[in-house]
Amino acid sequence: MRDEAPRAVTAICRALEEQIEHGLLSSGSKLPAERKLSELFDTTRITLREALGQLEAQGLIYREERRGWFVSPPRLAYNPLVRSHFHAMVGEQRRQPATEVLSARLQPASAAICDLLELPALSSVIQIRRARRIDGRLVLYVEHYLNPVYFPGILDFDLTRSLTELYASEYDIYYGRVRFDMVPTALQVEAAAALKVAVGGPALRITRINRDQHGRLIDCDLEYWRHDAIHVSVEVPE
Repeated sequence: MRDEAPRAVTAICRALEEQIEHGLLSSGSKLPAERKLSELFDTTRITLREALGQLEAQGLIYREERRGWFVSPPRLAYNPLVRSHFHAMVGEQRRQPATEVLSARLQPASAAICDLLELPALSSVIQIRRARRIDGRLVLYVEHYLNPVYFPGILDFDLTRSLTELYASEYDIYYGRVRFDMVPTALQVEAAAALKVAVGGPALRITRINRDQHGRLIDCDLEYWRHDAIHVSVEVPE
């Protein structure tokens, strides 16, 4: 009896993996409701959810709150060494990008942001919060923190567009040296709500600390990617 549940989980995983690999369950398609899947595999909801959780951890399927389970689309290739921006990177891979501004305001900088931007205590920063989609799917929640000294009036512009392009066209500012820090993490409340997933779900957090062409520390980005949305691929030049 003890071995029945693990065997059932393995059997469900293999069956769904085969359906996905052979294209019978296509990228982005919705899986049947858990009740129907439980009936199909003649198992309990607990056993089914364990199997679905394993497939989610592998990046084969994903869940959205109140919508159900879906087959994961191909991951986006993310190369930190390539100077690009979200819309260009996604478009170059023949995918469809979209950006939604969740909030944009001038606010007091937290101690952590003061540290990242090397600002004195009680400084102000411009915070821009955005959610980003690939082919209609929410994949990225990002918080941008800008030193307001370098970007007067930026809140009056269309902030759904690339900040990289906005910096260049309106402020003659271009990215110079960039530092990346990448760590696996669990989604906190704001990121989970923006991505419409459960709090504590797996994610990849990428922190970007950006200097301009003059070496000035101008902004930083805190990116929270769905763990199954990207793969980091770096080719180091000779």
